Amino acid sequence: MEGQTHAGQRYVLGNHAEELARLDHQAAAIERPTRLLLQAAGFTAGMRVLDLGTGLGHVARLAGELVGPTGSVVGIDQSADALAVARERTQQAGMVHVTFAEGNALEWHATAPFDAIVGRLILFHVPDPVAAVRHHLRNLRPGGLFVAVDFDLGGGRADPPVAIIDTAMRWVHDAFRAAGAWPRVGARLGTILEDAQLTRVTTFGVQAYLSPRDPSGPRLLAGIVRSLAPAIIAHGLATADELDLTTLEQRIGEAARGAGAVILPPTVVGAWGRVPD
Repeated sequence: MEGQTHAGQRYVLGNHAEELARLDHQAAAIERPTRLLLQAAGFTAGMRVLDLGTGLGHVARLAGELVGPTGSVVGIDQSADALAVARERTQQAGMVHVTFAEGNALEWHATAPFDAIVGRLILFHVPDPVAAVRHHLRNLRPGGLFVAVDFDLGGGRADPPVAIIDTAMRWVHDAFRAAGAWPRVGARLGTILEDAQLTRVTTFGVQAYLSPRDPSGPRLLAGIVRSLAPAIIAHGLATADELDLTTLEQRIGEAARGAGAVILPPTVVGAWGRVPD
């Protein structure tokens, strides 16, 4: 999810300033696959779009580019701090057709139906993804489009394998699981939409491959471990000394370069379907 806490499920990564900065780095890393998936799903000029769990507004502004000034986008989030940033950035971008509202993305009701709804990194964090999708079918017009974009952490690895990268990815996966999240939900997105009674469901993933010399891989992996550190320690997955957060990014980078290892971050998966006409 893009930074929201909502009823019934705590957003384990929090909303503090360091986490919001990490979300910016993450959003930049997955902007191109997200754009590709939204275009493949059918986002076009003039559409009216709802963005669930908008956080800092990255997806809302991207959707705003795709639908253009003849369309409109509403971003929903429960974090007032994140929405304040989203509004300021969107105003600076001159995107008057992109607006935001504070609310629980899993319970929000529209006063008029949307042409499309998108949720990026939201089903990852909810206890019942199918119910979350079904709720929003009433916010779509007949034939309307629902798009889910999420991670499959099962795709993350280093090639050749690197012990510290394998360990860090395991910490991340197991901490999310222990906190009640679904770290491999990307692999299930198509099934979730089908179970929610959407039709014409399509799904595919986009996999990045980061060179041993690319600093973004170590930065992203160390950043998510840092944000998850309280959960990792609380659930007994590692100690603070084992994490050694002050040197983790450096150690990952040195190990990747030493092994000539390509880092594969989690696969960005998209799935979409339509409300029956």
